[in-house]
Amino acid sequence: MKEIEFILTKFSDYAWGTPLLVLLLGGGFFFMIFSRFLPFRHFGHAINVLRGKYDDPDDPGDISHFEALSSALAATVGMGNIGGVAVAITMGGPGALFWMWVSAFVGMATKFFTCTLAIMYRGKDSAGRVQGGPMYVIEEGLGKKWKPLAIFFCIAGLFGPLPAFNANQLTQIVRDVILIPNGIVETPTFTSNLIAGLILASVVSLVIFGGIKRIARVASRLVPFMVIVYVASVLYIMLTNVDQILPCLLLVVEDAFSGNAVLGGAVGSVIVVGAKRAAFSNEAGIGTAPMAHGAAKTHEPVREGLVAMLGPAIDTLVVCTMTALAILITDVWRTTDADGVTLTVNAFNKALPYNNFGGYLLMISVLCFSLSSLFTLSYYGTKCFSYLAGAHRAHYFNYFYVFVIIISSVASLTAVISLVDGMYALMAFPTMTSALLLAPKVREAAKDYFARLHQPIAKETVK
Repeated sequence: MKEIEFILTKFSDYAWGTPLLVLLLGGGFFFMIFSRFLPFRHFGHAINVLRGKYDDPDDPGDISHFEALSSALAATVGMGNIGGVAVAITMGGPGALFWMWVSAFVGMATKFFTCTLAIMYRGKDSAGRVQGGPMYVIEEGLGKKWKPLAIFFCIAGLFGPLPAFNANQLTQIVRDVILIPNGIVETPTFTSNLIAGLILASVVSLVIFGGIKRIARVASRLVPFMVIVYVASVLYIMLTNVDQILPCLLLVVEDAFSGNAVLGGAVGSVIVVGAKRAAFSNEAGIGTAPMAHGAAKTHEPVREGLVAMLGPAIDTLVVCTMTALAILITDVWRTTDADGVTLTVNAFNKALPYNNFGGYLLMISVLCFSLSSLFTLSYYGTKCFSYLAGAHRAHYFNYFYVFVIIISSVASLTAVISLVDGMYALMAFPTMTSALLLAPKVREAAKDYFARLHQPIAKETVK
């Protein structure tokens, strides 16, 4: 097992090298400047689109704008926002949060471009159904000669969205909140983790075999509930420790440029950790979100791009920041040796009243987060497998997916994070490459869309 962990860690380190960070952060900055900050200037319009103001049931696609964003958020507002932030602070110190913020801002521009392209260049699968995603953007937008790049994306996409991290962390929190405190088990055991994994796999199976429409229906109900419960819990922690908020924020900024808290002053390492965890959290540039937004019912690509850009604002700037503040305010990151979601459990237990109440409340949030993520991540893998093997074989991926949930419940955290990080990195190369090459098409479409939107005589053309 140690050898496997070593190999996967090296794989992740190489995949997340300087070239990818330049591609994600540099590419995001390019999108911001190239678009003249257009996505940010039309934030209000994005909200109106999300509210359904421009919905047309006759538009091509399978799900509404809200369901598309909920499906994408179901994958992003997940364990990356709870366990992932804790991992970032453990590995990179408080300063990692600052670089998560930077990644989120540039990620909003990236999401706008990649998800606009997902609608502009929708293709058809082997069954003749309209599909969206980086693989179709590459093939339809760049041409058939680029198909090897689309295949590369899909091969990485079979493994990058696997439920390893979510299943592993959910098993960990069930063990730490229920099994050990209540004396059911004294220490973590293979059997207890396996039982949790089997239960989780059974619940997930009920949803994922229903396809994107069932996933979207469940996600559109689950996501708002889980965000409200989690945000309310952290707000309580913040309000009862209001004097600690400003010092913690100052610590984040200071550590971002000094790296003194962890890693012996290695600022570059802090940036890497922050960028990796931000990518795991909001998935901007990775290529997963365009697969969800590519299924939206719309004939206006720019609209879906605007809706998609709201994702990083919600999951990283809001939810991740609140998780980090809960950990920093309670100081558990310095007083315990815990990692992952256990660190967040310790923060909730320390700050919320009653014995283990915080842990149980967090467990409810984590359960919702994990399940919602597991539902949508399966859809991403299914679409990649469908592209490679044909739509009639797509459902076979779900059997493999459920099996991985069970295996991940007893796997080591180090190996799990390294595998997912590495494969996510590989998915980003074809996604960002195609988006950068087709960026002029997006800017042209955006100019046309807003020109029509702002001309009273022509407004009917954008309804």
